[in-house]
Amino acid sequence: MTEAVILVHGLWMNGLDMTLLRRRIAAAGYITHQFRYPTVRQSPAENAHDLATFASRLPHQVVHFIGHSLGGLVLRHLFHAHPDQRPGRVVTLGTPHQPSSAARGFLRLSPGRRLLGRSLEAGLLGEAPGWNGGRDLGSIAGTLGLGPVWFIPDIPRPCDGTVAVNETLIEGMRDHVTVPATHMGLLISRRAAEQCLHFLQYGRFVSQR
Repeated sequence: MTEAVILVHGLWMNGLDMTLLRRRIAAAGYITHQFRYPTVRQSPAENAHDLATFASRLPHQVVHFIGHSLGGLVLRHLFHAHPDQRPGRVVTLGTPHQPSSAARGFLRLSPGRRLLGRSLEAGLLGEAPGWNGGRDLGSIAGTLGLGPVWFIPDIPRPCDGTVAVNETLIEGMRDHVTVPATHMGLLISRRAAEQCLHFLQYGRFVSQR
């Protein structure tokens, strides 16, 4: 049985940032696909519709998803509007499942709304669809607080510099884990990749105890 993983990048990115993680997932035997989308010109709901079309064209029997940051919110919209996906699990990395304090901070800056664009629509400021528990969801948070937290001091700690650990929690998730990485560092962290692979196989993360 073939198993594939679709990787969904975050805000302002194009998927190249997920190259190392994608190679590590592929090295474990999964067929990988990178979904690219306009992060600020379309809403998460619109991007989820395009992702549904992208996923429907793949031939694999099992399709997992890994979403980084905003990509995890796109996945929430995907499974809300298009729940009839093939079997598989979902991992989010540094996704603000709760309203993003960083996004609120950016909005206080003069170019903030233009920079964030339509990612705010039922996205970074909250109101994305909930998770009904019909699919195993694992959430990974970073704890190395380097980045926007320096000029947006109201991002709660611990955080990955952009997203607070408590913002990565969502009702209905199967498991949650933290790793010592920054927001973008989650994509190059070997420990984060190992946690992703463990969850895809077993539906839980490696215990940190």
